[in-house]
Amino acid sequence: MDLLELMLKRRSIREYTDEDIGEDNLNKIVTAGLLAPSSRNRKPCEFVVVQDKTILNKLSKSKKSGSAMLENANAAVVVIADSTKADTWIEDSSIALTYMDLMAAQLDIGSCWCQSHLRFSDDGISSEEVIKNILSLDDKYRVVGILSLGISENKPERHQLSQLDIDKVKYL
Repeated sequence: MDLLELMLKRRSIREYTDEDIGEDNLNKIVTAGLLAPSSRNRKPCEFVVVQDKTILNKLSKSKKSGSAMLENANAAVVVIADSTKADTWIEDSSIALTYMDLMAAQLDIGSCWCQSHLRFSDDGISSEEVIKNILSLDDKYRVVGILSLGISENKPERHQLSQLDIDKVKYL
């Protein structure tokens, strides 16, 4: 499958079965994150792989909405970035999340990016702070998001090239 076909296949999947995604697949997904480029090759991103159901449950409540799928995920990868290494931690984390999301799609593993940066819990606490407390992270770390992972019975239709907003493209 070429990259464009993979991009057409990739969808946000929020419902998972109890089926294990497998250690080999999880390692491939994390490897994809490690392969992601970063500004000036500073590589501020680190990855916390969560498979513990108690921690996944806590993370599922890290923001008001959009994180509930973590409770039933088989695993999740929290992308943290050392903000003392690069001021491009948001961009670098986003690229790493995207690489892992694409690898999950390649492996037929459902995934969904759970945005944490600039989001808040039901208590009005920064989602980043909630996650940092759950994972006992140092203050230098910032959290852009979490990638939830699991096997899904639901296979949404692929995107279609005919659905693209081609009018948003200008050639000069």
